[in-house]
Amino acid sequence: MRHTPSSAPQFYVTAPQPCPYLHGRAERKLFTALTGERARDLNNALSRQGFRRSQNVVYRPSCESCVACMSARIRVRDFQPSRSQRRVMRRNAGLQRLGTSAWATEEQFDLFRRYLDHRHADGGMADMDIFEFAAMIEETPVRTRVFEYRARTEEGEPLAAVCLTDILDDGLSLVYSFYDPARIADSLGTWMILDHIQMAREAGLPYVYLGYWVPGSRKMAYKASFGALEIHKGGVWQDIGRPEDHEGETHPLSIDPIVEQVARIHLPQD
Repeated sequence: MRHTPSSAPQFYVTAPQPCPYLHGRAERKLFTALTGERARDLNNALSRQGFRRSQNVVYRPSCESCVACMSARIRVRDFQPSRSQRRVMRRNAGLQRLGTSAWATEEQFDLFRRYLDHRHADGGMADMDIFEFAAMIEETPVRTRVFEYRARTEEGEPLAAVCLTDILDDGLSLVYSFYDPARIADSLGTWMILDHIQMAREAGLPYVYLGYWVPGSRKMAYKASFGALEIHKGGVWQDIGRPEDHEGETHPLSIDPIVEQVARIHLPQD
């Protein structure tokens, strides 16, 4: 179904399908395409309103009876690592980061497959082949980088972790990350977020965008462990406060119709 505000772009909504995060619920997404010369401006504007990019589209959950999915970001200026996060930093101090263009490699895909087989064997990406993986990495109309992490020791060290990252006007957005499942004890997912906070701080960018946080979902619980975390709720960014305060049910009648949601979206000025 298509919904169009007073000016382009056009917005569409997907049909409901089973929610991957909360059992027994259905998800629906509001999305639009990123095309043309304004793709970067549109991605920046919509990211500030809780949207996320996947290849050449940006989307935001727009479910019929639930608002559990909330975009999350870290205020870089105010962030201080916890004691356990400082241990993660020390444990992975031997890793070095290499930033590359958004180009997929067989080595990345091999690591990606091992990660999925171990961590998300029944997830939506479980059947992704190398061509679909390349599309995920390479089909981007905005500023995107791939960050590879390897041991510092010598050349030829295998990949430990990879993160696909968008460079926004106001921050770094982690689009997708994966790591060596044999190193699960090293907390490489947390490490990559901490490294992106450091990169954003060095670049003078105020935020690191983490994607969606879903209260009640074990898969997403780790995001609430980061200090200076904000969530996009009720159309505004706010401190997360106590995570358990966001687990309440939402009555279907309290959710605005799609047309009203689209009407409140702020688009970049011409």
